[in-house]
Amino acid sequence: MARKMLIDGELSKPGEEEAHYDFDLFVIGAGSGGVRASRFSAQYGAKVAICELPFDPIGSEVSGGVGGTCVLRGCVPKKILVYGAAYGPELEDARNYGWEVNEKVNFNWKKLLHKKTEEIVRLNGIYKRLLSNAGVKLFEGEGRVVGPNEVELIQLDGTKISYSAKHILIATGSRAYRPDIPGQELAKTSDEALSLEELPKRAVILGGGYIAVEFASIWRGMGSTVDLCFRRELPLRGFDDEMRAVVARNLEGRGITMHPCTTLTKLEKTEGGIKVHTDHGEVILADVVLVATGRLPNTKRLNLDAVGVELDNMKAVKVDEYSRTNIPSIWAIGDVTNRMNLTPVALMEGTCFAKTVFGGKPTKPDYSHIPCAVIPPLSVVGFNEEQATEQVNGEVSVYTSSFNPMKNTISGRTEKSVMKLLVDAQTDKVLGASMCGPDAPEIMQACIFYFSAAYNLLGIAVALKCGATKEQFDSTVGIHPSAAEEFVTMRSESRRISSNKPKTNL
Repeated sequence: MARKMLIDGELSKPGEEEAHYDFDLFVIGAGSGGVRASRFSAQYGAKVAICELPFDPIGSEVSGGVGGTCVLRGCVPKKILVYGAAYGPELEDARNYGWEVNEKVNFNWKKLLHKKTEEIVRLNGIYKRLLSNAGVKLFEGEGRVVGPNEVELIQLDGTKISYSAKHILIATGSRAYRPDIPGQELAKTSDEALSLEELPKRAVILGGGYIAVEFASIWRGMGSTVDLCFRRELPLRGFDDEMRAVVARNLEGRGITMHPCTTLTKLEKTEGGIKVHTDHGEVILADVVLVATGRLPNTKRLNLDAVGVELDNMKAVKVDEYSRTNIPSIWAIGDVTNRMNLTPVALMEGTCFAKTVFGGKPTKPDYSHIPCAVIPPLSVVGFNEEQATEQVNGEVSVYTSSFNPMKNTISGRTEKSVMKLLVDAQTDKVLGASMCGPDAPEIMQACIFYFSAAYNLLGIAVALKCGATKEQFDSTVGIHPSAAEEFVTMRSESRRISSNKPKTNL
């Protein structure tokens, strides 16, 4: 039976009223969000096409690949490098656990790089098969919008072909931003940093966000000297300040040289490497300079201004709560909208789009209680302290636990684990949870507590989404010994903070 789709607020059947269009949906961009939206729309019975630039490990205006930034040059390859970098410190830990690691252990960067590239090529193929199995027509080339219901495809040989579609979905993601400083062409972005031919012995990183902190940890774990420069007093703006301070200390404990309240003013090529000049008059010599100062929505070549699609001052596509632009037939999801730029969020938005337009069930993305994580292990869900005091009319109870992870008591590492729960003192509702330390992302997403031959799945993120109270946390039995049990054993209030701001629905 034909599924129904939403057209200008009314339901119709694909292939009947709209038979004069080449496709019910044409998606520009085959990253996580675009692939999800196209597959799910096809499952609802829509005739779907999607276009993407040819594959290359390093993205550019003329290269891309099915799978997008996260799969090909973002989260996945980065996590592979994180795993690789962890083995160096683990080998040092092993000595204190009785393992006689007597010989010098060498690290082969090129081997890891080859394995990483093999994996993203494999994933690129998997995503292509997912589209094919769903009945989605894949075009390789550059797509641009030339009308409310028309997409122009520029093929690899330069040939231009136009296709009509009842709905057009923009899912082109974002691109790394290069700061405008003298010598900026000498710097690398995260795209190039994931595919360096040689592991740098000396690295300078500009930025204090996810990418900067994670590459600092990766390269330091592989033995590189790392200088991390960032504009604020602490890295990871937007996270809980107490957790940010813990991360900064842990980064320093790993041997990373921190340069807070610092930016770069000039890069110079010399025989000995790249001279990096800071606004404090410092000069640092580096083999590689990584600029990780943010990403910009990838709208430059889409021709959106000519069609009348509204963009904001960052050139992000402006959409309503259902991901619809000011042009009723054109929609946008993912980083290109600059809402909440996380891969799982793009997947959620793609799912909601398909339900809304082709499933006959208008669905808004829900951005509440979305967990996120960064390496070195820091994971959060819900409000931080500042946000909690802005939202709660009354008092917020703060529960914290700081301890030396059990493994570190033998290995000798100095990194601490810190956990925090924020609770509405009046309702007992848990407003936010944070953790810095080993296994933080896994613990935040799902902690498994075993007792009496039965499993009780406690996902911190799920618990907050369901409105869990502190009393329910306290009544949950933890697994011992584990770090995760600390989340259900923090009985004593560390402090209480007040706010007189109007209370909103949490």
